[in-house]
Amino acid sequence: MRDDLLPLPRLLVEPIVRAALLEDLGRAGDITTDAIVPASARLEGVIAARQHGVVSGVDAAAIAFALIDPAVAVAVERGDGVLVAPGDVVLRLSGPARAILTAERVALNLLCRMSGVATATHGLVEAARPHGKASIVCTRKTTPGLRALEKHAVRAGGGSNHRFGLDDAVLIKDNHVAVAGGIVPAITRARARAGHLVKIEVEVDTLDQLEEALSVGADAVLLDNMSPEQLARAVAMIAGRALAEASGRITRETVGAVAASGVDLISCGWITHSAPIVDLGLDAA
Repeated sequence: MRDDLLPLPRLLVEPIVRAALLEDLGRAGDITTDAIVPASARLEGVIAARQHGVVSGVDAAAIAFALIDPAVAVAVERGDGVLVAPGDVVLRLSGPARAILTAERVALNLLCRMSGVATATHGLVEAARPHGKASIVCTRKTTPGLRALEKHAVRAGGGSNHRFGLDDAVLIKDNHVAVAGGIVPAITRARARAGHLVKIEVEVDTLDQLEEALSVGADAVLLDNMSPEQLARAVAMIAGRALAEASGRITRETVGAVAASGVDLISCGWITHSAPIVDLGLDAA
């Protein structure tokens, strides 16, 4: 694992992996493997990359094998946050063949999915880096049940995390503003209710809305679907009084211009909800 990347606690990861295994095993277990592979058979194999990418989900994959049979030995060759090329070995496995074959798909599903999120994030980070100080951050547009792993994968790719849930911070969106009757009453009510450590961010679509948000002391403003020119004007208006976050249809092709506007954060939903997987596979050694 990359030195600056903290692992997720096993206490958090194991229930996610266990649920995935239970879904796959169904009511009768792996009837194919149990019928074909002798209980005494052993297998040595490797999980290796079949394309370029950034690894994430190694711990989840290892836990999948351990939950089926603790006798499976897993050696990590390349951990989370590490760049890989085709043929690079990520995990080496040895132990009961039945257990390895039964856990294979769940382990690979998690590893390929999380590596895809990390790789997509890495691409945005690298595209934005030459153009400004902005951090790439994820959103709550995550796969139900996999948020902790996907948020970790974003960090593995060099990004940062936005809210983990609705209880992290106040984020006033356009529909909140509409129901509240405007930005000022929405922020005023949120400020009266939130604790002193809770940050308040508000989404704005125009520079007039931005001025309203700043007038009542928003901690951060989400500048939604603004052009790079509008973003630059917004950053000048904010003048350090709040964090500036750009959002809306961010791609590798557009992120450089967005970063050059001077915003602090660039949030992107597709890196978790639509990132393509990284192809990794298990082969007998």
